[in-house]
Amino acid sequence: MDISLRTTEFFVEDQSWLGSRDGTDVTQGMTLYLPSFTPAIHYPKGYIPSGIVVARITSGAGAGMHGPYAGSTSESQTVTITGGPTGGTWTLTFNGETTAGIPFNATADAVRAALAALPGINATDIAVSGGPGPATPYVVAFRGQFAGQNVAQMTASGAGLTGGTTPAVNVATTTGGGSTSASGLDVPDGFLLTSKAVKTANIGAPLHWRGVIRVSRLPAASGFDENARRVLGAKFRFED
Repeated sequence: MDISLRTTEFFVEDQSWLGSRDGTDVTQGMTLYLPSFTPAIHYPKGYIPSGIVVARITSGAGAGMHGPYAGSTSESQTVTITGGPTGGTWTLTFNGETTAGIPFNATADAVRAALAALPGINATDIAVSGGPGPATPYVVAFRGQFAGQNVAQMTASGAGLTGGTTPAVNVATTTGGGSTSASGLDVPDGFLLTSKAVKTANIGAPLHWRGVIRVSRLPAASGFDENARRVLGAKFRFED
């Protein structure tokens, strides 16, 4: 039996984002709080499509009901070497752990390797672009376990650098991580299993809370991001 397409009175139901039947028979009931949805984004055709990421509203209007997951930005920090050093090494410190010495003219891959060697960071938790130093800054993007979070800003030491004029290493937050949304919409809870026509302010719906998700087949306004992948990873398996 094909579960990917189904015609209803209001729309053609596209559930091709479901990677398996797992979890489709054990959904939880929820109520969608319509005022938390934006018509032009979430239901421009008069219905809320299945496959959107939803979050449980924890306070204020609609508390206890569900709305669209608001998304969360992953943090990036820029590392800049100043003073024109011609030799030596520098270090980065993250959450109290300091890297081994990084060459003054290191590539982005070398900086990533130095950070990935720290006890609290996995190789998949960061990506580094830019460089080589000292002429070009490095941009450290946090992902993996740090996706969507406001992480501590790294600190740096240029004490091991030589040459140039008073060389130093500075770190600045380029993009702050986290979400500006409140009332629980920044914490993904699962997926809307079946599309729902917009008729009333409160809409009963099934919450898909475990299973296999085909990420590439999710609807355009699903809200799925790195943070949703991280938070929901214990309940879902994601296929790209």
